[in-house]
Amino acid sequence: MTTPGDESRTELAWREIVEHYGERAVLPDEPHARDAGRAGSPASPGSPGASGDAADDTADATPTTYDDGLDDPVADVDDDGPRVAEVDRFRPPDAPPFPRPRTWQRGVAWSGLFVAPVLALVVGLFSLGLPRLVGWALVAWFVGGFLYLVREMPRAPRDPWDDGSRI
Repeated sequence: MTTPGDESRTELAWREIVEHYGERAVLPDEPHARDAGRAGSPASPGSPGASGDAADDTADATPTTYDDGLDDPVADVDDDGPRVAEVDRFRPPDAPPFPRPRTWQRGVAWSGLFVAPVLALVVGLFSLGLPRLVGWALVAWFVGGFLYLVREMPRAPRDPWDDGSRI
C-alpha cells in the first residue's frame, strides 16, 4: 500500500499515465516523406524523381523480371493477388488416414454418435414416416454409444492440482 508521500518509480509512472490519458500523440507533419514511400504516388515537385514531364512517368511500361523468373510483383497483380511461383506456393501435408476403431464395439458406438443423429435429421427434414420402434432404436443407439465410449475411456490418476490444461 502506498502512502501520500510515496514517490516510488511505479507510483510516478502510474501518475504520469493517468495525467496523460486521452491525449493524442503529436506526430511531425511530413507529407513529402509519406508520399515518397508509397508505390504509385506522384512525386512532389521538389523531390529528386520529379521532372515535370508526363512522358517520364510512363517511359518504362514493361515489368522488371527478377532472378526467380517472376515479373515485378507490384506491376504483376491479378484479382486474386500477386502471382507466386509454383515452387513457392504452400502445399498442405496430406491428411492422415481415417482412424479405425480398435474393436467392432467401438465402431458401432462411434457410428451411433454420428449416424443416428444424421438419420434422425433426414427423417425429420423429409417428413418420412418411421415406426416408433425405429425412432427409439436410433435414440438408444446414440445414447448407448455415448455411454459405452465414456465407460471405455482410460482412467489415469490425476494429481489433485492438475486442471487438465497440459497436453
